[in-house]
Amino acid sequence: MTAPAKTARPRLLGDRRTRVLAYLVLAAAVLVGIVVAGTLAQDAARTPHLDAVNKGPTAGDWFGTDRLGRDMFARTLVGLRLSLLVGTTAALASTVIAIVLASLSVTIGGWAETAVNWLVDLFLALPHLVLLILLAFALGGGTRAVIIAVAVTHWPTLTRVLQAQARQVISSEYVATSRALGTSTFRLARRHLVPHLLPHFVVGTALMFPHAILHEAALSFLGLGIDPTQPAIGILLADSMKVLSAGMWWLAVLPGVCLLALVKLVDSIGENLRSILDPRSYHL
Repeated sequence: MTAPAKTARPRLLGDRRTRVLAYLVLAAAVLVGIVVAGTLAQDAARTPHLDAVNKGPTAGDWFGTDRLGRDMFARTLVGLRLSLLVGTTAALASTVIAIVLASLSVTIGGWAETAVNWLVDLFLALPHLVLLILLAFALGGGTRAVIIAVAVTHWPTLTRVLQAQARQVISSEYVATSRALGTSTFRLARRHLVPHLLPHFVVGTALMFPHAILHEAALSFLGLGIDPTQPAIGILLADSMKVLSAGMWWLAVLPGVCLLALVKLVDSIGENLRSILDPRSYHL
């Protein structure tokens, strides 16, 4: 590699890191704005206006109104806020399960590693959406059931990734020296393993988030998710199916597009976080 090329590569990586950080700040501001706007719009989302029933999108009502005259823009904001809160909780819980199982399997080894690998293989072999539906149904539906079902079913793939990273740490010389000096397994995991896995924990949570949002919407659409009285996106889409043939396209299209945009935004946050925390994942 020539000298100009050697100097150009760090400069390009530095410029890209700056752009990624700026994008992450902007994306985080958008997510915070959705949460704040969804909180403020809760009254408007529930207030009926019988003199403005089934109105299409206008300059005053961007997303139109539903069969009770409720503002669909306000209801979409509240639904996105619910999706963010449920998705965040479920993704964090699932990632915690993954990091705990990966740490236990690698530090203890033997029977623990065999048990974790068996659980991973079992969950990966089961049809994902079917397992989600069965768990949500068994738990009686509702927000709590959605969070538990999503958290319990989304950890296996990340566990495999974290196990691979954890094995690299455990096989290193400084960990072997620490073992020889009598360091306990718990102290070994706390001081050496968990700090190394934290960046992967952050990225894994961000990348798992879009799946949690989509599966929450799917369960709500099927009637096994959030309380039907709440304007969750899945519930809005399920209600719109009843009147879609009557030409009321805005009831399904606009909330659906907003959900897809939210999922894409969160997914891009995870990809950009990975490019910062793991520069080897990006190739010029």
